Amino acid sequence: MTGLDSAAVGEARKAPGAQEARETHEVREAHEARGVSGARGSRTARTGARTPQAEPDSTAPSPVHPRATLALVSAVTAVTLMNYTAPMVTLPQTAAALHTPLSGQAWLLNGTPLGLAALLLVAGSLADDYGRRRVFLAGTLALGLTTALGALTTSTWQFTLARIAQGAAGAALLASALGLIVHAFPSPRGRLHATGVWGAFVSGGIAAGPLVAAALPDWRTGYGVLGATALLLAAVGTRALAESRAPRGGRPDIPGALTFGLALVALVAALTLGRDGWLRTPVGLLLAAAAALIAVFVAVERRSGTPMIDLDLLRHPRFLASSAGGLFTGLAVIAVFSYLPSVVQRTMHLSPPATAGLLLLWSGLSFGVALQVKRLPVPPRGQLALGFALHAAGALTMLGAIGSGSWTRLLPGLIIGGLGSGLLNGALPLLAVESVPRERAAMGSGAQQTLRYIGSSVGVALTIALATSGGGLAHGMNLALLVSAGLATAGAIGVLAPRDRKQDAGPVIRR
Repeated sequence: MTGLDSAAVGEARKAPGAQEARETHEVREAHEARGVSGARGSRTARTGARTPQAEPDSTAPSPVHPRATLALVSAVTAVTLMNYTAPMVTLPQTAAALHTPLSGQAWLLNGTPLGLAALLLVAGSLADDYGRRRVFLAGTLALGLTTALGALTTSTWQFTLARIAQGAAGAALLASALGLIVHAFPSPRGRLHATGVWGAFVSGGIAAGPLVAAALPDWRTGYGVLGATALLLAAVGTRALAESRAPRGGRPDIPGALTFGLALVALVAALTLGRDGWLRTPVGLLLAAAAALIAVFVAVERRSGTPMIDLDLLRHPRFLASSAGGLFTGLAVIAVFSYLPSVVQRTMHLSPPATAGLLLLWSGLSFGVALQVKRLPVPPRGQLALGFALHAAGALTMLGAIGSGSWTRLLPGLIIGGLGSGLLNGALPLLAVESVPRERAAMGSGAQQTLRYIGSSVGVALTIALATSGGGLAHGMNLALLVSAGLATAGAIGVLAPRDRKQDAGPVIRR
């Protein structure tokens, strides 16, 4: 918001008719935000769907409570990420209890990101069309039930299915979370603050998950506690949240959701089986199926009147940068830190609580940095590039640490990587909502997070394949860390490469 805008709004609040002045300001802001999606109008004209301009963001008469909304949405997000990261330190115990072979352990970690990646896009569209509060509360309730169910499983396939269901529930609440926040904080300055807090709670959930799991008697108790917490937050949310939506008309994009989900499952299955031989027929068939299904998905999205994602947004630099940031965060950062704790336990013989404490150095720093990102005089894309560069440096610093047998060798890399992760988690949500029109905030969030968890699913499978490829875990992890550093470097280039054209520039948020 410029100084002139701020002054105008301040005068409007003092003068009679302040409500009308504020509404006029918000309408002008929404029109500016639509500048990043000029192609959308022509696309919807071709498909006959109603445009956001024709039907603006509508809300239920219930009052908006910004601070309560931010607190609840952030808390539920943290619980979702705790559920996601809990297996990092309990993987050996879980695999032993479920009699999971080494080749199948990627599925124990990948169940939740699979569900997230497969449904985030459709969940974002459903939230915008049918109500963000409704989708958020349904997802929170489902997360509680499926997490508790995961504690009762007795086999690898049952646990994997429960984790996929947890991911699907998490997709509903994560995709609608930023839409609720943008509705509760309509001004650019408010969004800057709120998205920074939300991003910090992403880091906080990542940090707390392993600690909670390690502190409890066993992994089943951990899932029970997380499930009960999610159910409690769902009950609180029925009173704290106000409804908002931006309906487009038409039907949910079920064909797009099915083809996209099947493509992702085929890709992750190919990478998981690849560790036993990349030239085997099943691996080749699965990769071919994934490529074919992606082509079908693109064709379906171009024909749909209400697609999960507007493919015309791929022409806009901010959306491309947001997408690249999400994808490479999953590939480079989440993947290696999802498997590193298990390797540390096996090679350095640390207990789960000690491993969780060691990991806290990385995730705790990430939480603290994400809270302060809004104070940096650097735009979000610059923060992402710096975050990727720091992760690459941290990964290279950890080379040889596993083979040394000393956990202190990991400390410098964890510190550097934690700083980089904090920058990524703080900048990604703001860029997600800046890269699309305000009324499509849930779709923008869903698109970025979909790519984040696609990257995570693929990256975890690749990391485990590299770490267990032969020559011992120490050699394998060195290879995985080198690949992670290379991917992070590619991520830094990917977020800076798309250049804003004057007509594509969206609203600038003044710090």
